[in-house]
Amino acid sequence: MSEASLYERLGGAAAVDAAVDIFYRRVLADTALSRFFDSTDMDNQRAKQKAFLTMAFGGPNTYTGKDLRQAHKPLVDKGMNGSHFDSVAGHLAATLKQLGVPENLSGEVLAIAGSTRDDVLNR
Repeated sequence: MSEASLYERLGGAAAVDAAVDIFYRRVLADTALSRFFDSTDMDNQRAKQKAFLTMAFGGPNTYTGKDLRQAHKPLVDKGMNGSHFDSVAGHLAATLKQLGVPENLSGEVLAIAGSTRDDVLNR
């Protein structure tokens, strides 16, 4: 019998939905980050993020969006850099803490997020 996926251990779709909604509230309230979402359809963005995280955490793969480099290139062109990535990671960590996600699971989530740094920043 195999170990449950991170997606299952986090609580499945309901947990990912709650985390993404709280996460984007935090990000959009951050003036250093919100400008990157000025022309973004946030309902669509939340749906894409939920599908991406579900896949990244080992849940059902329904993600049909762009790869990380392609999706974030326009943001890098607008000046997104490592400090912005760090702020986003901080908002993710705060979201997980707010939701009461155990440290071991938060660590797994943050490790996955951290592993995307070079692709998100197009390095």
